[in-house]
Amino acid sequence: MPEQPVAPRIRVAMADDQQLIRSAVGAIIEVHDDLELVFEAADGAELLESARAHRVDVVLMDIRMPRLDGIAATERLLDAHPGIRVLILTTYDLDEYVFAAIRAGASGFLTKDASSDELAGAIRAVHAGDAVVAPRATASLLDFVARIPEPADPEALLARFTPREREVLAEVLTGATNETIAERLYLTGNTVKTHIASILAKLGLPDRVHVVIWAFEHGIAGRRREGSGNEPPRRLV
Repeated sequence: MPEQPVAPRIRVAMADDQQLIRSAVGAIIEVHDDLELVFEAADGAELLESARAHRVDVVLMDIRMPRLDGIAATERLLDAHPGIRVLILTTYDLDEYVFAAIRAGASGFLTKDASSDELAGAIRAVHAGDAVVAPRATASLLDFVARIPEPADPEALLARFTPREREVLAEVLTGATNETIAERLYLTGNTVKTHIASILAKLGLPDRVHVVIWAFEHGIAGRRREGSGNEPPRRLV
């Protein structure tokens, strides 16, 4: 019986100004056979320099760093390497940091007290094209965008979507998984993926977390606080 081909490992880099954090996260990554730590950097500037010389799939990015902070580093990294996914990993879950990280192009946001399994799962999720946001960060994010004035005509913003895409969009904004959306709308999983891909294309957005931001910015989503802070990281898939 021929051997099954081994899937390539997810190539991870990280930027954090604390050596202790880099060592701890590096140890977590190395115990997972499907993850590989390619390099680590002490700040955003060093990260950008190293990224030019190494192929990377996912970057774990701290926010507060000397020389170049994580928000600016995320913007510059994704401008130069749009295929890389960024997972913000920080002590801070304040709304302005959450919002700035997502607006900069980050695909996920976890606080540093996440468990090793949560971190590994988040790396895999963002590498697969999904988005992950810690519950406390989700609550802060939604509180922040809830203060943004609503537009005069949100209905006009939805005119670009088909009726079925509107239904799928409404489910996405509840945080429902593809499987749940399929069950609620009596669709196949592939059909849900097709509708979500169409929504992302029409909005010019990279993933579902940015759809949530767009919806709250434009007054399309209901404005309420989510998450108790005791849940596992929310995976917007």
